[in-house]
Amino acid sequence: MEIGKRIRFIRKQQKRTQEEIANLCGFTKSLLSKIETGATMPPVATLMKIADALKVKVSDLLEEESEAGTVYTTSEQYQNNSKWIKTNKGYSFFAFASERRNKIMQPYLFKAKKGEIKQHVLSHEGEEFVYMLKGTLKYKVGSVEYTLHEGDSIYFNSLEEHMITPVTDVVYLAVIAEKDTDQGSG
Repeated sequence: MEIGKRIRFIRKQQKRTQEEIANLCGFTKSLLSKIETGATMPPVATLMKIADALKVKVSDLLEEESEAGTVYTTSEQYQNNSKWIKTNKGYSFFAFASERRNKIMQPYLFKAKKGEIKQHVLSHEGEEFVYMLKGTLKYKVGSVEYTLHEGDSIYFNSLEEHMITPVTDVVYLAVIAEKDTDQGSG
């Protein structure tokens, strides 16, 4: 199931309106509608806001089926282009272990090309760790801008406003510890 359809399914299952969820997320009903219909693919920070509003984890939006055990990902799985999600902000990401339910962190592999990122400020619940695998990236956290090269890393509270600007084409690993949601059974 596509992400937008999954969001709509969960929202309707909870008997909640687009307006209610959009208000909780701090954006328009129109944007949520575009996300649900697949007309736009939101960045990870927006997915985190939607997941928080729906009281689920981001992985619940990415995968219909979930499991509680160990999740093994082969290099072939993340090298498969059909598994990557291309956002409307100019970058693509692969969510590792998205089928694992009730996890406290979500690892992502991001790819971005110099000049293709639409500048936008990110802010979301949780903490974030970024490790540069390839290229050079300017990563602004709060009022401080860091230049990350291959092998560099940064760890910060992701409520702080942050923004990325690829200096070259980049590949980096980001691990985001999501805010604990109040998930009841049933």
